Amino acid sequence: MLPTFRDLHPCFKINGIALDKEGLLDLAYIFIKEGAPFEKEIGVFLFDWLDSSSTLQMKTSGTTGQPKTITLSKQAMVHSALATAEFFNLLPGDKALLCLPSRYVAGKMMLVRAFILGLELDILTPTSNFEALLFNKKYDFVALVPLQVQQNLKLLKQFKKIIIGGAPVSKVLADQLQQMDSEIYETYGMTETITHIAAKRVGADCFTVLPNVSIATDDRNCLKIKAPLIVAAEVQTNDIVEIVTANSFKWIGRHDNVINSGGVKLFPEQIEAKLGKQIVQSFFITGVSDENLGQKVLLVVEGKPFTVSDTLFSNLEKYEQPKEVVFIPEFVRTETAKINIKKTLNSIGF
Repeated sequence: MLPTFRDLHPCFKINGIALDKEGLLDLAYIFIKEGAPFEKEIGVFLFDWLDSSSTLQMKTSGTTGQPKTITLSKQAMVHSALATAEFFNLLPGDKALLCLPSRYVAGKMMLVRAFILGLELDILTPTSNFEALLFNKKYDFVALVPLQVQQNLKLLKQFKKIIIGGAPVSKVLADQLQQMDSEIYETYGMTETITHIAAKRVGADCFTVLPNVSIATDDRNCLKIKAPLIVAAEVQTNDIVEIVTANSFKWIGRHDNVINSGGVKLFPEQIEAKLGKQIVQSFFITGVSDENLGQKVLLVVEGKPFTVSDTLFSNLEKYEQPKEVVFIPEFVRTETAKINIKKTLNSIGF
Protein backbone atom coordinates (compact mmCIF):
# COMPACT_ATOMS: atom_id res chain seq x y z
CA MET A 1 0.00 0.00 0.00
CA LEU A 2 1.40 3.37 -1.03
CA PRO A 3 2.05 5.93 1.72
CA THR A 4 -0.10 9.04 2.01
CA PHE A 5 0.88 12.55 3.04
CA ARG A 6 -0.37 11.78 6.54
CA ASP A 7 2.27 9.05 7.01
CA LEU A 8 5.74 9.36 8.54
CA HIS A 9 8.20 6.56 7.78
CA PRO A 10 9.52 4.90 10.96
CA CYS A 11 13.15 5.32 9.78
CA PHE A 12 12.80 9.09 9.30
CA LYS A 13 15.19 11.29 11.27
CA ILE A 14 16.19 14.97 11.34
CA ASN A 15 19.71 15.77 12.55
CA GLY A 16 20.05 12.26 13.95
CA ILE A 17 16.80 12.33 15.97
CA ALA A 18 13.84 10.05 15.19
CA LEU A 19 10.62 12.05 15.22
CA ASP A 20 6.94 11.15 15.21
CA LYS A 21 4.28 13.73 14.31
CA GLU A 22 4.22 15.20 17.81
CA GLY A 23 8.00 15.48 17.83
CA LEU A 24 7.94 17.09 14.39
CA LEU A 25 5.42 19.68 15.60
CA ASP A 26 7.62 20.40 18.61
CA LEU A 27 10.61 20.89 16.30
CA ALA A 28 8.57 23.21 14.09
CA TYR A 29 7.65 25.31 17.14
CA ILE A 30 11.30 25.52 18.26
CA PHE A 31 12.47 26.48 14.76
CA ILE A 32 9.89 29.26 14.47
CA LYS A 33 10.47 30.65 17.96
CA GLU A 34 14.23 30.25 18.31
CA GLY A 35 15.69 29.29 14.94
CA ALA A 36 17.73 31.10 12.32
CA PRO A 37 15.73 32.53 9.37
CA PHE A 38 16.14 29.36 7.30
CA GLU A 39 14.99 27.24 10.24
CA LYS A 40 11.91 29.44 10.70
CA GLU A 41 11.01 28.70 7.07
CA ILE A 42 11.38 24.97 7.74
CA GLY A 43 9.18 25.33 10.83
CA VAL A 44 6.45 27.05 8.83
CA PHE A 45 6.57 24.29 6.22
CA LEU A 46 6.36 21.57 8.89
CA PHE A 47 3.23 23.16 10.36
CA ASP A 48 1.72 23.47 6.88
CA TRP A 49 2.54 19.85 6.02
CA LEU A 50 1.05 18.49 9.25
CA ASP A 51 -2.18 20.50 9.19
CA SER A 52 -5.51 19.08 7.99
CA SER A 53 -5.35 20.58 4.48
CA SER A 54 -4.55 18.32 1.51
CA THR A 55 -2.82 21.15 -0.39
CA LEU A 56 0.04 23.61 0.02
CA GLN A 57 0.70 27.09 -1.33
CA MET A 58 4.02 27.24 -3.15
CA LYS A 59 6.01 30.17 -4.56
CA THR A 60 7.86 29.86 -7.89
CA SER A 61 11.43 31.11 -8.11
CA GLY A 62 10.82 33.89 -10.66
CA THR A 63 13.65 32.94 -13.03
CA THR A 64 11.67 33.41 -16.25
CA GLY A 65 9.03 35.83 -14.98
CA GLN A 66 7.47 37.31 -11.89
CA PRO A 67 7.32 34.93 -8.90
CA LYS A 68 3.84 33.53 -8.42
CA THR A 69 2.02 31.43 -5.87
CA ILE A 70 0.52 28.12 -6.96
CA THR A 71 -1.37 25.37 -5.13
CA LEU A 72 0.09 21.86 -5.00
CA SER A 73 -1.40 18.64 -3.71
CA LYS A 74 0.41 17.08 -0.77
CA GLN A 75 -0.32 13.61 -2.13
CA ALA A 76 1.18 14.64 -5.46
CA MET A 77 4.33 15.62 -3.56
CA VAL A 78 4.36 12.14 -2.04
CA HIS A 79 4.15 10.61 -5.53
CA SER A 80 7.03 12.84 -6.63
CA ALA A 81 9.11 11.58 -3.70
CA LEU A 82 8.31 7.96 -4.58
CA ALA A 83 9.27 8.50 -8.23
CA THR A 84 12.58 10.03 -7.14
CA ALA A 85 13.22 7.06 -4.85
CA GLU A 86 12.58 4.58 -7.66
CA PHE A 87 14.72 6.45 -10.21
CA PHE A 88 17.70 7.01 -7.88
CA ASN A 89 17.28 3.84 -5.78
CA LEU A 90 16.87 5.63 -2.46
CA LEU A 91 16.22 3.35 0.52
CA PRO A 92 15.02 3.77 4.12
CA GLY A 93 17.91 4.78 6.36
CA ASP A 94 19.83 6.51 3.57
CA LYS A 95 21.52 9.69 4.75
CA ALA A 96 20.54 12.92 2.99
CA LEU A 97 21.45 16.58 3.33
CA LEU A 98 19.12 19.57 3.04
CA CYS A 99 21.06 22.70 2.07
CA LEU A 100 18.49 24.48 -0.11
CA PRO A 101 16.00 27.12 1.12
CA SER A 102 12.75 25.48 2.15
CA ARG A 103 10.65 28.40 0.95
CA TYR A 104 10.90 26.90 -2.55
CA VAL A 105 9.84 23.50 -3.84
CA ALA A 106 13.32 21.93 -4.05
CA GLY A 107 13.96 22.46 -0.35
CA LYS A 108 10.45 21.40 0.64
CA MET A 109 10.76 18.19 -1.38
CA MET A 110 13.94 17.14 0.43
CA LEU A 111 11.90 17.22 3.62
CA VAL A 112 8.99 15.33 2.03
CA ARG A 113 11.38 12.65 0.72
CA ALA A 114 12.72 12.22 4.22
CA PHE A 115 9.20 11.91 5.71
CA ILE A 116 7.97 9.42 3.12
CA LEU A 117 11.09 7.40 2.24
CA GLY A 118 12.54 7.19 5.75
CA LEU A 119 15.70 9.19 5.07
CA GLU A 120 18.01 10.39 7.83
CA LEU A 121 18.12 14.08 6.98
CA ASP A 122 20.71 16.55 8.20
CA ILE A 123 20.03 20.28 7.78
CA LEU A 124 22.70 22.78 6.75
CA THR A 125 22.37 26.55 6.35
CA PRO A 126 21.40 27.06 2.67
CA THR A 127 24.45 28.98 1.49
CA SER A 128 26.77 28.52 -1.48
CA ASN A 129 29.69 27.55 0.77
CA PHE A 130 29.66 24.36 2.85
CA GLU A 131 32.15 25.41 5.53
CA ALA A 132 29.85 23.96 8.23
CA LEU A 133 29.68 20.51 6.58
CA LEU A 134 30.93 17.88 9.02
CA PHE A 135 34.38 16.69 8.00
CA ASN A 136 34.27 13.38 6.13
CA LYS A 137 30.61 12.63 6.97
CA LYS A 138 29.20 10.62 4.10
CA TYR A 139 25.77 11.18 2.56
CA ASP A 140 23.81 9.03 0.13
CA PHE A 141 21.82 11.85 -1.47
CA VAL A 142 21.84 15.63 -1.83
CA ALA A 143 20.19 18.23 -4.08
CA LEU A 144 22.26 21.27 -5.08
CA VAL A 145 22.23 24.22 -7.45
CA PRO A 146 25.20 24.71 -9.83
CA LEU A 147 26.67 27.56 -7.77
CA GLN A 148 26.89 25.31 -4.70
CA VAL A 149 28.53 22.59 -6.78
CA GLN A 150 31.06 25.00 -8.27
CA GLN A 151 32.10 26.39 -4.89
CA ASN A 152 32.37 23.06 -3.09
CA LEU A 153 34.07 20.75 -5.59
CA LYS A 154 36.49 19.34 -3.00
CA LEU A 155 33.61 18.33 -0.72
CA LEU A 156 31.52 16.49 -3.33
CA LYS A 157 33.32 13.23 -2.53
CA GLN A 158 31.23 13.15 0.67
CA PHE A 159 28.08 12.55 -1.43
CA LYS A 160 27.24 9.27 -3.16
CA LYS A 161 24.47 10.68 -5.35
CA ILE A 162 24.05 14.34 -6.27
CA ILE A 163 21.22 15.93 -8.20
CA ILE A 164 21.72 19.40 -9.65
CA GLY A 165 18.81 21.63 -10.61
CA GLY A 166 17.71 25.22 -10.98
CA ALA A 167 19.99 26.11 -13.89
CA PRO A 168 21.93 24.31 -16.63
CA VAL A 169 25.35 22.88 -15.76
CA SER A 170 28.10 24.61 -17.74
CA LYS A 171 30.40 22.63 -20.02
CA VAL A 172 33.43 23.44 -17.85
CA LEU A 173 31.67 22.30 -14.68
CA ALA A 174 30.32 19.16 -16.37
CA ASP A 175 33.84 18.18 -17.44
CA GLN A 176 35.08 18.60 -13.86
CA LEU A 177 32.20 16.55 -12.43
CA GLN A 178 32.73 13.65 -14.82
CA GLN A 179 36.13 13.05 -13.21
CA MET A 180 34.55 12.38 -9.81
CA ASP A 181 33.44 9.09 -8.26
CA SER A 182 30.04 10.41 -7.12
CA GLU A 183 26.95 9.71 -9.21
CA ILE A 184 26.05 13.21 -10.38
CA TYR A 185 22.86 14.02 -12.25
CA GLU A 186 21.46 17.12 -13.89
CA THR A 187 17.69 17.38 -13.45
CA TYR A 188 14.86 18.91 -15.44
CA GLY A 189 11.69 20.24 -13.83
CA MET A 190 9.86 23.19 -12.32
CA THR A 191 7.63 24.08 -9.38
CA GLU A 192 4.52 23.08 -11.35
CA THR A 193 5.89 19.53 -11.77
CA ILE A 194 7.04 19.40 -8.11
CA THR A 195 10.77 19.57 -8.93
CA HIS A 196 12.27 17.19 -11.46
CA ILE A 197 10.41 14.95 -13.88
CA ALA A 198 13.58 13.89 -15.72
CA ALA A 199 17.31 13.50 -15.08
CA LYS A 200 20.55 12.64 -16.85
CA ARG A 201 24.08 11.83 -15.77
CA VAL A 202 26.20 14.96 -16.06
CA GLY A 203 27.79 15.03 -19.51
CA ALA A 204 25.10 12.87 -21.14
CA ASP A 205 23.07 14.25 -24.03
CA CYS A 206 19.57 13.16 -23.06
CA PHE A 207 17.26 13.40 -20.08
CA THR A 208 15.33 10.27 -19.08
CA VAL A 209 11.89 10.81 -17.57
CA LEU A 210 10.96 9.50 -14.13
CA PRO A 211 8.36 6.74 -13.65
CA ASN A 212 4.75 7.55 -14.67
CA VAL A 213 5.80 10.53 -16.82
CA SER A 214 5.15 10.78 -20.56
CA ILE A 215 6.34 13.45 -23.00
CA ALA A 216 5.42 15.00 -26.34
CA THR A 217 6.01 18.27 -28.21
CA ASP A 218 3.76 20.99 -29.62
CA ASP A 219 4.06 22.68 -33.05
CA ARG A 220 6.93 24.83 -31.70
CA ASN A 221 8.83 21.70 -30.63
CA CYS A 222 8.26 22.73 -27.02
CA LEU A 223 7.97 20.00 -24.42
CA LYS A 224 4.59 18.84 -23.13
CA ILE A 225 4.55 16.79 -19.93
CA LYS A 226 1.94 14.35 -18.65
CA ALA A 227 2.50 13.26 -15.06
CA PRO A 228 -1.00 12.41 -13.78
CA LEU A 229 0.16 11.31 -10.32
CA ILE A 230 1.89 14.67 -9.82
CA VAL A 231 -0.14 17.24 -11.73
CA ALA A 232 -3.68 16.75 -13.05
CA ALA A 233 -3.40 18.79 -16.23
CA GLU A 234 -0.83 18.46 -18.98
CA VAL A 235 2.06 20.89 -18.46
CA GLN A 236 2.97 22.95 -21.52
CA THR A 237 6.51 24.31 -21.32
CA ASN A 238 8.45 26.86 -23.38
CA ASP A 239 11.47 24.55 -23.55
CA ILE A 240 12.41 23.49 -27.07
CA VAL A 241 13.46 19.84 -27.06
CA GLU A 242 14.25 16.97 -29.37
CA ILE A 243 12.46 13.78 -28.34
CA VAL A 244 14.90 10.89 -28.81
CA THR A 245 12.84 7.99 -27.48
CA ALA A 246 9.44 7.67 -25.81
CA ASN A 247 11.18 8.22 -22.46
CA SER A 248 14.06 10.57 -23.29
CA PHE A 249 14.68 13.99 -24.78
CA LYS A 250 17.47 16.44 -25.55
CA TRP A 251 17.02 19.97 -24.24
CA ILE A 252 17.75 22.63 -26.88
CA GLY A 253 16.80 25.91 -25.19
CA ARG A 254 14.00 28.25 -24.16
CA HIS A 255 11.55 29.34 -26.87
CA ASP A 256 11.27 32.78 -25.27
CA ASN A 257 15.07 33.18 -25.37
CA VAL A 258 15.46 32.61 -29.13
CA ILE A 259 17.40 35.40 -30.86
CA ASN A 260 16.27 36.40 -34.35
CA SER A 261 19.37 38.01 -35.86
CA GLY A 262 19.03 38.98 -39.52
CA GLY A 263 16.37 36.31 -39.98
CA VAL A 264 18.51 33.56 -38.43
CA LYS A 265 17.14 31.94 -35.27
CA LEU A 266 19.81 31.41 -32.63
CA PHE A 267 19.60 29.59 -29.31
CA PRO A 268 21.58 31.32 -26.53
CA GLU A 269 21.97 28.03 -24.68
CA GLN A 270 23.75 26.43 -27.65
CA ILE A 271 26.12 29.38 -28.02
CA GLU A 272 26.82 29.30 -24.27
CA ALA A 273 27.69 25.59 -24.52
CA LYS A 274 30.23 26.32 -27.26
CA LEU A 275 31.80 29.12 -25.21
CA GLY A 276 31.81 27.14 -21.98
CA LYS A 277 35.46 26.08 -22.19
CA GLN A 278 36.73 29.47 -23.38
CA ILE A 279 35.26 31.62 -20.58
CA VAL A 280 35.90 30.62 -16.96
CA GLN A 281 33.82 33.43 -15.47
CA SER A 282 30.02 33.28 -15.23
CA PHE A 283 28.40 34.61 -18.41
CA PHE A 284 25.27 34.49 -20.51
CA ILE A 285 24.22 35.12 -24.10
CA THR A 286 21.14 37.15 -24.95
CA GLY A 287 19.65 39.15 -27.80
CA VAL A 288 19.17 42.92 -27.76
CA SER A 289 17.59 45.27 -30.29
CA ASP A 290 19.64 46.23 -33.34
CA GLU A 291 18.61 48.58 -36.16
CA ASN A 292 20.11 46.46 -38.92
CA LEU A 293 19.70 42.88 -37.67
CA GLY A 294 16.51 43.23 -35.63
CA GLN A 295 18.41 41.61 -32.75
CA LYS A 296 22.11 41.23 -32.15
CA VAL A 297 23.93 38.70 -30.01
CA LEU A 298 25.20 40.13 -26.72
CA LEU A 299 27.70 38.42 -24.42
CA VAL A 300 27.49 39.51 -20.77
CA VAL A 301 30.36 38.41 -18.47
CA GLU A 302 30.47 38.60 -14.68
CA GLY A 303 33.69 39.81 -13.08
CA LYS A 304 36.79 41.70 -14.12
CA PRO A 305 37.08 42.68 -17.82
CA PHE A 306 39.56 40.81 -20.00
CA THR A 307 40.82 41.29 -23.54
CA VAL A 308 38.54 39.55 -26.03
CA SER A 309 40.95 37.73 -28.36
CA ASP A 310 40.27 36.79 -31.98
CA THR A 311 40.20 33.12 -31.03
CA LEU A 312 37.50 33.40 -28.35
CA PHE A 313 34.70 32.97 -30.87
CA SER A 314 36.54 30.71 -33.30
CA ASN A 315 34.21 27.75 -32.78
CA LEU A 316 31.05 29.83 -33.33
CA GLU A 317 29.22 30.23 -36.62
CA LYS A 318 29.24 33.72 -38.15
CA TYR A 319 25.76 34.66 -36.94
CA GLU A 320 26.42 33.20 -33.47
CA GLN A 321 29.37 35.50 -32.77
CA PRO A 322 28.51 38.27 -30.26
CA LYS A 323 28.39 41.74 -31.75
CA GLU A 324 29.06 43.25 -28.32
CA VAL A 325 30.67 42.09 -25.07
CA VAL A 326 29.71 43.68 -21.75
CA PHE A 327 31.38 43.10 -18.37
CA ILE A 328 29.53 43.59 -15.09
CA PRO A 329 30.96 43.18 -11.56
CA GLU A 330 28.08 41.02 -10.30
CA PHE A 331 24.96 39.51 -11.85
CA VAL A 332 21.52 39.96 -10.32
CA ARG A 333 20.43 36.53 -9.08
CA THR A 334 17.25 35.05 -7.69
CA GLU A 335 17.07 33.71 -4.14
CA THR A 336 17.82 30.27 -5.57
CA ALA A 337 21.08 31.55 -7.15
CA LYS A 338 19.80 31.59 -10.75
CA ILE A 339 20.86 34.49 -12.96
CA ASN A 340 18.01 36.96 -13.44
CA ILE A 341 18.84 38.00 -16.99
CA LYS A 342 16.18 40.71 -17.28
CA LYS A 343 17.20 42.51 -14.10
CA THR A 344 20.88 42.12 -14.91
CA LEU A 345 20.35 43.71 -18.33
CA ASN A 346 18.29 46.52 -16.77
CA SER A 347 21.15 47.22 -14.36
CA ILE A 348 23.49 47.93 -17.29
CA GLY A 349 21.04 49.95 -19.34
CA PHE A 350 19.70 47.35 -21.80
